[in-house]
Amino acid sequence: MNKPKKVALAYSGGLDTSVIIPWLKENYGCEVVAVCGDIGQGADELSGLEEKARKTGASEVYIEDMREEFVSQYLWKLVRSGGVYEHKYLLGTSIARPLLAKKQVEVALRAAATRWRTAAPEKGTTRCASSSPTRPWRRSFR
Repeated sequence: MNKPKKVALAYSGGLDTSVIIPWLKENYGCEVVAVCGDIGQGADELSGLEEKARKTGASEVYIEDMREEFVSQYLWKLVRSGGVYEHKYLLGTSIARPLLAKKQVEVALRAAATRWRTAAPEKGTTRCASSSPTRPWRRSFR
């Protein structure tokens, strides 16, 4: 597989996503676009996110406002279905993942990224998806 030229990374500002930016640049010589989502977590959590992403090496940072779509298309459906884990925890974080992935792909296409990825390992190997519309399956960097 060819090395990616530009990767759209699902970025949270946490340890994993902050470490993977310089790692991707060092190992693959690619640009990294950080993609963040505002689903209503509050200004404190988003404060400094763009600066941190740029300091760790992101060439572009997108903080997408997803609040309205999250509430209308995802959260209300969760509440109506009674989506809870172990009968006490609302599935708030997990219900946001499909929307965050959707926005990440949209940003990847806008930013002309050749791959998109998360910092999460998959079976011990980092994985990324090809942005080719004819090959949407997950592909390994190796």
